[in-house]
Amino acid sequence: MTWRRAVKAAWLALLAFVVTGSLLPASSSVMRAVAFLHINDKALHFAAYLMLAALPALALSTRRRGMAAGLAMFLLSLVLEALQLWVPGRAVELADLLANGAGVGCGAIVALQLRASITFL
Repeated sequence: MTWRRAVKAAWLALLAFVVTGSLLPASSSVMRAVAFLHINDKALHFAAYLMLAALPALALSTRRRGMAAGLAMFLLSLVLEALQLWVPGRAVELADLLANGAGVGCGAIVALQLRASITFL
């Protein structure tokens, strides 16, 4: 497996986790377990979306495609946040969207810097 395929696989796995976690009811065992960790949920949003933006920007063959896929993760966050209107115990939060957007922006910057400094990217 090439390194690009490994990074793409990690991106798709994280994407599946984020989509699933975003649409689970608040009373689910997974969401209760996450709450038990006592990690700030905005930090989780930021970190998840940083990785969701950076991984495709590194893995896809051209910088343009990678950045487009990475930045599209903010659109995904808008959709997932809106869908939470219909998920029991979940609520739409502007602060979540801000954390997601900050993560996407930072992920794009990190990926651009890495692509510029590592010759095989």
